[in-house]
Formats: sequence, C-alpha cells, structure tokens
Amino acid sequence: MTPADDVPRGPIESAPAVGKHAAGPPDVLSAGDLPGPGASIVALIDALDTLRARLGALRLPLETPGAAVARADRARAVDQLDDYLLPRLRAERAPLLVVVGGSTGAGKSTLVNSLLGEQVSAPGVLRPTTRAPVLVHHPLDARWFTTDRVLPGLARVTTDASDAPRPEARQPSGTVTGRSLRLVKSDALPQGLALLDAPDIDSVETANRELAAELLGAADLWLFVTTAARYADAVPWDLLVQAAARRAQVAMVLDRVDPGAETVADDLRRLMAEHGLGDAPLFVIPEAADAGPGALDDGYLPEEAVGEVATWLTGLGGDPEARARVIAATRDGVIDDLVRRAVHLADAADAQQAADARLRDAVHRHHGDALAQVDAATSDGALLRGEVLARWQDFVGTSEFFRSVEAGVGRARDALVAFFRGKPRQAPQVEQAIAHGLESVVLDAAEQAAERTYETWRGDAAGAALLQGLELSRTSGGLRAQVGEEIRGWQSDVLELVREQGAEKRGTARALSLGVNALGVCLMILVFASTAGLTGAEIGIAGGTAILAQKLLEAVFGDDAVRRLSVEAKKRLNARVQSVLDGQAARYTAQLDALGTRAPAGDGLREAARAVEGAARSERSVRPAEAGGTTRPFSGGMLRGVGALRRPTTDGVPRVEPPGEVPDAGPQRRSGFWGWLFGRKDSAW
Repeated sequence: MTPADDVPRGPIESAPAVGKHAAGPPDVLSAGDLPGPGASIVALIDALDTLRARLGALRLPLETPGAAVARADRARAVDQLDDYLLPRLRAERAPLLVVVGGSTGAGKSTLVNSLLGEQVSAPGVLRPTTRAPVLVHHPLDARWFTTDRVLPGLARVTTDASDAPRPEARQPSGTVTGRSLRLVKSDALPQGLALLDAPDIDSVETANRELAAELLGAADLWLFVTTAARYADAVPWDLLVQAAARRAQVAMVLDRVDPGAETVADDLRRLMAEHGLGDAPLFVIPEAADAGPGALDDGYLPEEAVGEVATWLTGLGGDPEARARVIAATRDGVIDDLVRRAVHLADAADAQQAADARLRDAVHRHHGDALAQVDAATSDGALLRGEVLARWQDFVGTSEFFRSVEAGVGRARDALVAFFRGKPRQAPQVEQAIAHGLESVVLDAAEQAAERTYETWRGDAAGAALLQGLELSRTSGGLRAQVGEEIRGWQSDVLELVREQGAEKRGTARALSLGVNALGVCLMILVFASTAGLTGAEIGIAGGTAILAQKLLEAVFGDDAVRRLSVEAKKRLNARVQSVLDGQAARYTAQLDALGTRAPAGDGLREAARAVEGAARSERSVRPAEAGGTTRPFSGGMLRGVGALRRPTTDGVPRVEPPGEVPDAGPQRRSGFWGWLFGRKDSAW
C-alpha cells in the first residue's frame, strides 16, 4: 500500500461505511505488519513519539538568552506533533483538512458559506466574528473528525448545516464560547476534503488568536483570506512567513478588490514571492461581488466570484493523488521544521543546564569560602583573645600553676587535681565565652556568603529573575538560634570525647571525676590553636594559652591521645558548621530544585531529532514515484461555483466563463482541466 493508495477513493471504493456496518479509521499496525512504505511510516511515528517524549520532559525555566523564544518554539513543536503530525501519520487516509484563516472581517465565513451554498458559519459586522471554529465535512467522512484524531484539545459539537447560528442570533461581541469544534455535515463537499472556518488571527480576543494559530498548525492546506485594504498587514505575514519556513501548502484569496484596482493583486504576488510563497495559488474576488447585502445572493457570493476557488478545492477533493501530494508536502515541511526546532531547543537546554551549574557553583563557592573562613578562625588562635582569653586566665589562676606545670608531668598531675578540687566552677564561664566567640565567627562568615551569593546571582540574568520577591540578600532570621544550638552540641561532643578517653585510663579516674568540663575546655582551647598540635607562631598568637591547655591534657592522656582528640574535635566542629552553611546555601539551590533545572542536557533531544531526520529520509526514499499525468475518476460532491471559471487573459485581468461553458482548446493545451487545476507547466489553462 502506498501513501497515494491509502486515501478514500470515493463512495463505492473505500469510503467508511455508515449505519450498522460503520467502521472507524483503521487501527495503527506495527512495523512488522506493514511492508515497504507502511513499515517506514511506523518507524517514523516511533521516532516522532520519542521526540515528543523528550520535548515533554524539556524544562526551560531560567531566563537565559533566547529562553522566551525557545519556550515558544517548544510549545509550537509540541502542537505540531499533537495537533497535526502524529495524527496525520497515523491516519494517512483521513480527508485533506483545509483551514480557512485570515484577518478580522476578511470574509472567511462568507466565503465558506458561498462555497458550500449553505449557512454553516455566521458572518457579520460584529467583532470578533467566528468564535467556536466550524469544521465542515462530507457525511461519509464524519468518523475521521468525531474522535480526537486531530485537535484533541477541542471538544466536539456535532450539528447539521441547518443548525448553524444566524448572524442575528450570535452572542454579544467579545464573548468566547470555549474550546470546542463544531462539526457540520455537508453533501456539497467532495469526499476526502474538509473545510475548517477558523477564528480571526488578529482577533481582539487572545483566546481566539491562539486558537486560530493552533488550527492553522493542524492544517494540511491553508486557505488564507485577506482583503485589498489589509493584505500588507504585519500580523498575517508573521504567520505566512512561518508557513513558508516549514513549507506548509498555502493558497491565498484576495477579497474585495475594487474594479480597476487589479494592481493590488500584482503587489500581493510580489509580497508572496518575497516571503517564500511565490508558488502559492492566488484567487481574486472582486469588491463588486461583496459590496453589501444587496450584492449577495441570499447571503452568498455569486458563483462566478468563487468559481476558481470552488473548482480548485473540488479538484483536490476528487483526486487522491493530488491530495496525497499536498499532504506529503505539508507533512515533510513540518517534519523538517520540527527537526530544526529540536536542534535549537537542544542548544537552549544546554544553556539552561550551564546557567543552572553556574548559579549552583556560585552558591557552593561562596559558602565553601565561608566554611574555610570559619576553619581558619578556629585554627590560628584568633579566638584565643578577648573574652575567651580573659575567662581562660581566670580559670587557670596564678603563675604558681604555670610553674608547677613547667616543673614536670608528675607535678602537673598533682597541680591539676588540686586545681580541679579548688576551682571546678570556672569552666562553664570559659565554655560560654568560647560559644560567644565561635557564634560570632560563624554568623559573620554566613552573612558574607549570603551577600556574595546574592550579588553574584543579581549580576546573572537567570539568577536575578529567581531573586524577585525573596529575601536572600541576608541570612535567615533563625540562623543565630541554629548556630547557638550547633555550638552547644559541639561542646557536648567535646566533653563526650574527653569522657570516653578518660574511661580508658584508670590512673586518671580521680581527675576525670573532678574535672571533665575543665579537660573539655582545655581541648576546645587546643582545637582553636591547631588541628594537630601547636607551632611556634600559634604559641605567640595565643600568648602561651594553648600550650598550657596542651600540657594539661598531655599530663592526663599522653601526647598521641591529645593529638587524636584535637583532630576529632575539630572534625566534629567543621561538620556542624558545614551543616549550618549547607542550610543557608539550600535557600538558593532550592529555587533551582523547585524549577527542575537539573534536567538532562540537549544531547538526548539532538539524538531524537537525528532519529526523526533519518526515519523521514528513509520514508521518503521508499515512496512511489508520482503517477505523471494519470488521474483517477472524479467522485463525490462539488462545491458551489464549479464550472464558473475565470480564465486569465494576457492583460492580467480575469475573465469569467459562463457556468457549463468550456473554453476552446488551443494548440498549447496539453494536460487539460486537471493540468490547469494543479498548475502543471505544460497546461494552457
């Protein structure tokens, strides 16, 4: 089965049945069930499904350069897949969907009604005009559209043409009926062709504009209606340029052209060529046919005014090969555009990941500096000044104590025992002074980390956007209490270390029983002087304070034990300070975590895009060659005006042929009506 064969032939050949024998669109088969082109289509669908999943997982929350454009591209790519590409590939035999779009008041609804000879959409002077879009289809094509095959986000409302709202019955201007799609059956349409009357692309209602763009994105063919007064407006050309970029099939209708102003059509052709639409058909409807209610035939444009459009669309609906060519051209353009978008989105994903890493690095760097700052202040003797030094000196007492320590270890033990008996109550004052000094050091370091992180983020566009509305330039309000709790916890850790070490030395049991707190204070003092013993410089800084603490501890536990105790005590202090600073850093990184910015980089998206590109190339390579000039017998209904052809003349002014009358065949005529209809170069039509 080829793509050209996989389309409805006519009411007898392959149309979906109605009534009790009705059957819906064919099920999608697996690649193994379909030979040739069928298998390649399934492989392409699989590749597109993977790309859709990767796009669905893509997050672009950070304000990186080009992020806003990338988000819009992602939304359009997802819409292309959901509203058009995947539904179209899964239902190749579905009718050709022609979306009639254009500017406010261009006459879209009047044109649709005139082509059908039925009032299916309500035209009028109130704006916005078309609210809920109207999709008109042949009765035998109903099942293609009653499901969510296309435009799954729109609810279906099924009516007959007689149920269409009249102009006088429409809702007040400015109201929107919600996201629904009104389905209308019409025998006037050839089977295999559907017309969708879309809202205004420049509607005053945002919802209407967005819906119009969504509908045009789901089209196999755009029938774009503009007027002689507004054909150069910017908004329509923005959409038309997008259509040209993805090679969407477009036909233009220039409405309300005053007699003698045919140069407007020439100027529009020039604009079309400049914007990549030089090969698109252009149909001209003169103003005289639509000058007012009196110029309409029961609300319809005259048949000769819509004859060219009607004949062209009817020919598309009646020729499966022509339909297949239009569908394939639009589909291929969408796939190529989708691959390009995916590559650009992969770059945007990389930029997001780089911004995330950059912001996180600033947080970790500044708070890491804060930890280093605390580590230095608690290792170089800086804390052994001021209040700590005064309380320590009160604690150790007179110079006789120093002399007893210097006399030898034995005397030091005796002096230590005597000292603990006489002054055990001084230790808590030293502990308190240490706690105050340590608290100041940690709070100051945390404050500096917060200020530096804030300034770094504020200088980065991605970070600045995250700071809005948050108090992150300072540390959190509860930090002081948290730091105090951690310091008290560390001091308890130190006492526990002393207690555990003392339990291993029976000869010092009496001293430990009298002075665990005192020995703990000594260990804290030693920690602030060095992580593994003292140096001459540190002794000078501490004014002999730390060496005294070290001598006292060595008198009880020995040299090796004191070194191990000081290292472990410092390790536990750093861990608690790290916990505090990690909590402060998390205030920043939590903003990134909440956005899900740690998504995979763009490599997965690029891989999926390459897979789609390869699958599309394979699918195109196995398509059958076009059948040349052969055509299939026409079947189905005909739009109103078919036969009332306006034949171009050498002066560029269209001439209307009377209905039923066929122009003379000249010597240049080779391919006949179908050649003219589909723009073959060897046709004189």
